Amino acid sequence: MPSANFDALRSTAGLAIDGANQDLRKYINQELHQHPELAYEEVFAHDTITKFLEDRGFTVKRSTYGLATSFEAEIGSSGRLVVICAEYDALPQIGHACGHNLIATSSIASFLGAAEALKQSGAAGRIRILGTPAEEGGGGKAKLIEAGAFKDDISAAIMAHPITSHLLPSSRDGYVGLAALKMIASHKFRTEFRGKTAHAAGEPWNGVNALDAAVAAYSSVGLLRQQIKPDERIHAVIEVGGTVPNVITDYTRMNWNVRSPTIAEADKLLKRVKACIEGAAAATGCELEYITAPTYANLTANQALCEVYVDEMQAIGEKVLLHQEKPVTASTDMGNVGHVVPSFHGAFAIPTAPSVSLHSPGFAAAASTDEAHEISLKCAKGMAMLAIRTLLDDEFASRARSDFQHNHDW
Repeated sequence: MPSANFDALRSTAGLAIDGANQDLRKYINQELHQHPELAYEEVFAHDTITKFLEDRGFTVKRSTYGLATSFEAEIGSSGRLVVICAEYDALPQIGHACGHNLIATSSIASFLGAAEALKQSGAAGRIRILGTPAEEGGGGKAKLIEAGAFKDDISAAIMAHPITSHLLPSSRDGYVGLAALKMIASHKFRTEFRGKTAHAAGEPWNGVNALDAAVAAYSSVGLLRQQIKPDERIHAVIEVGGTVPNVITDYTRMNWNVRSPTIAEADKLLKRVKACIEGAAAATGCELEYITAPTYANLTANQALCEVYVDEMQAIGEKVLLHQEKPVTASTDMGNVGHVVPSFHGAFAIPTAPSVSLHSPGFAAAASTDEAHEISLKCAKGMAMLAIRTLLDDEFASRARSDFQHNHDW
């Protein structure tokens, strides 16, 4: 398709997004921000988003793929398929401190813009928006993959994430986002230590202290950290630590993340962490059980998709960095998607104070501002045209597929 036609479709997508701006802010962005929900509990978000789409004429499937808070809507009936992923879960106590209200906003906006442009083109192609719950530790996309949500011949899966400006080293050079956001892999699991209660003062020798096991595991891993690589991370919290001090604690539960640049490296680090945990159980005489959760694969980047996104953002006057040298030492279940279909996971920077980081109350506040909303919609315009060009440009779609198959480590 000639570039002049893409110019017209870019205008159509942009006008559709601009026309939905205030509704997106009021009924999606702010509603989700004011009603944060944890992983797999996003009932309000699910119902709010599906109603928003239904009110605009889309046929929406609710509670899809065996997940109560997943959904999907699709336009088109033939041709290549692009999936736009929407996240909307929040964090305990600090709400949308990862800005998933903005992810939902940008993904829905890009779906609306791309759908309108596809209609105008009259060409074959399918665009699907997929609600992906439980990114924050629940591995929603991993479960969606297992349930078949990505089994179709998908040409691209697309989404973007808000970040702080200081996470973007080139922000001082006028860059407002990043195309090739890369992240590391993460094993997620819980441990349960089981001991035996006793009177902590009268007969402590008759008890088996599960809190001692948790503290020993935490301390041992703390010592291990000085022997791990700079781009590896281990985190843990004691979720259940006992009841009262005069009763020997017979049960504790811990929540762990073990991160490394690739799954293979994360497997090696996990073995070392488990040695610390199992040593703590042996030393205290406690029984140990593991509760596993989906592993997050490292997030890779597709060169073709990233380059076109940069071009599309440039076309609307936005300067986006193509890639940066090192992955961010965080993780996402979108990494799992990128290992099964060609994927794009960009980043857009929202205004924050220099001391504000993701997963903090300050970032939650920043994610609710008018400035952040407008920035998310600019990103949506780039993603909408990324979807359209994937559907309508045969050569580009083939290049994205080739990069997925042969250039995965770019």
